[in-house]
Order: sequence, then C-alpha cells, then structure tokens
Amino acid sequence: MARRVPAILAASALALGTMAAAPAASAKAVGEDSLAGLLTSDGNNFDKNKNDFDIVTEAALAIVGAKPESPVAILADGTKRATVFAPTDQAFRLLVKDLTGQTIKSEKKIFDALVELAGVDTIETVLLYHVVPGKTLTSKKVLKANNAKLMTAAGETVKVKVRMKPSLRITLKDKDRNDRDPRVVLKALDLNKGNKQVAHGIDRVLRPIDL
Repeated sequence: MARRVPAILAASALALGTMAAAPAASAKAVGEDSLAGLLTSDGNNFDKNKNDFDIVTEAALAIVGAKPESPVAILADGTKRATVFAPTDQAFRLLVKDLTGQTIKSEKKIFDALVELAGVDTIETVLLYHVVPGKTLTSKKVLKANNAKLMTAAGETVKVKVRMKPSLRITLKDKDRNDRDPRVVLKALDLNKGNKQVAHGIDRVLRPIDL
C-alpha cells in the first residue's frame, strides 16, 4: 500500500487543488476562503515542524485523490460551513507510536505507516470524525460549548469539555476510553478566521472507536 502513496498524492493534489482554485476563479464573496486553500498554502510539504498540519493535509489529499466524491472534499468548498479539529503532526506521531510501538520522526514515514496500517477508507473515517459540518464554531462558541455533543461528518459525536480554572483547557472526549483525550492547542485557535470554514489545532488524533 505504501508504494502507491506517491501516485495517490500526485493525483489528489491535482484534484483537491483544482477544487480549491475553482471558487477563486470567480468573484468569491468575503469569508469563503476554504480550509483546503489555507492548509496547502505553505507548499504542501512534509517538514520538521511537529506543530503544524502537514500530515492531516496530505491525508485529506490522498483521500480526495482516491475517492473524489468523499465528504472530505467539503474542505475545498469555502461556501460550505464547517469546523475542523485538526491534529498536529505530533498528534499523528503519537498515534503511530500507540499503534506500532515505534517512535517515527519523519513525517513522510509517519504518513506512509498510517496508509499501510489503516488504508484510505479507514483514514477517511478518522478524518471525518474531526469535521463538524454545517457549523462555523469559532473559539468563542467552543468556549460556550461545555458538555455539548458535536455531531461529526463521520456520524459520531464528540463531547466538548471546557475547564476555565486554574488555566483554560478545552478537551474533546472521543470513543477511545483508554487513552488521554485530545486537547485543543490554544496557540492554534481560529485558523482561517473570518471565513465560513475554521479550524482549531488539537494535540491528539480523535478516535472514533476504542483502540
């Protein structure tokens, strides 16, 4: 499966890039910049920055390349409201370590391992578990959502827990009861702010099943 990754990425980059560019070709209304445009704006490369979002970006590209009709493609249409809780590259490193027992430093090798271990369909399900469709949940709204259950594009809910003291902590409770729940990265709030699609960084990958 890993040997197919370069071909998948090449096709998906073209597919998602075309969709992301389509709104820009017309007179796009203010506030309709897509998350796909933001995530691919840095050149779409793996790097050594564990706090950005290269792996989740490449995962989305791979899914759309393999399955052009996937709901993940909503992230390329800035006219559609959506909120994404985006795992950092370090979050995926921790997931791979949990699954394999190995600490992998290279982002590309982490990505390749995920594709080999899970396959495109499972990765699609996991990514959709990070997307709340139809809602633009800014950080202000998230802070008011303590104990709220958010329906994700995967058809499963994520519960929000907000702790204000002694310091702010926003936790997302997923379906895995055995590992620490993901927390929102406070330095990565309101990505793509001012648009219908926004994202907030999280420090673990949300799990739609109990691993």
